[in-house]
Amino acid sequence: MALFILGLVLFLGSHSVRVFADGWRTKRLAQWGEKFYKGIYSVTSLVGFVLMVYGFSAIRWDSPMLWVPPMGMRHLATLLMLLALVLLVASQVPHNAIKAKLRHPMVLSVKVWALAHLLSNGKAADVVLFGAFLLWAMLNFRAARQRDRLNALETPSDLAAPVTNTFNTLLVVFVGVGVWAILLLGGHRWLFGVSPMGM
Repeated sequence: MALFILGLVLFLGSHSVRVFADGWRTKRLAQWGEKFYKGIYSVTSLVGFVLMVYGFSAIRWDSPMLWVPPMGMRHLATLLMLLALVLLVASQVPHNAIKAKLRHPMVLSVKVWALAHLLSNGKAADVVLFGAFLLWAMLNFRAARQRDRLNALETPSDLAAPVTNTFNTLLVVFVGVGVWAILLLGGHRWLFGVSPMGM
C-alpha cells in the first residue's frame, strides 16, 4: 500500500503544480528553463506512474471490499466510459467541435473515467485510486476554467474563437466508439484482467 500511495502522490502531485502553485511553476520555468523543468516533471511523473501501477497491482486483489456495486452500476459505468473515451480522443485531435466547446476534454475524460470506475468497484484500493483521480480532475478543471476566464478578459472573443472541422469531429466520435467497443469486447480483460461487465 505504501508504494501505491507514494506513486499516487508523485503522479498526481506532479500534475497538480499548475493547480495549486502556478506562481511557483512560473518562477521555476524562468529560473531553470523549460527543458530542465519539463525533464524533472517528466521523471517525477514516470516514477510516480510506475510505483502507482506496481503498488496497485500488488494490492488490488487482496484489498478489502468496502461495498458491493449493484449490477446496474456496471452498465452505467460502461456507458460513461463511452463518453470518457470520446472526450479522450477529442483532446488529441485538432480542430474538433467537442474540444472547441468543452476546452478541456482530457480533464473531463479523467473525471468521467474515475467516476465510472468508482461506481462499479467497491474495493478499498479502487476507491483510493479512482477517488484520488476524480478529486484531482475536479480541482484541475476548476483551475483551468479560472485561467480561461482570465484569458478571456485579455483576448477579444472574435480572435479567441477556435476553428473547427466537421471531419475531425466525426473522426473523434468514430475512434472513441471504436476504442470503447474494443475494450468492451475483450480488450479491457486482456489489458487489466477484468471484464467491464463482470463476465
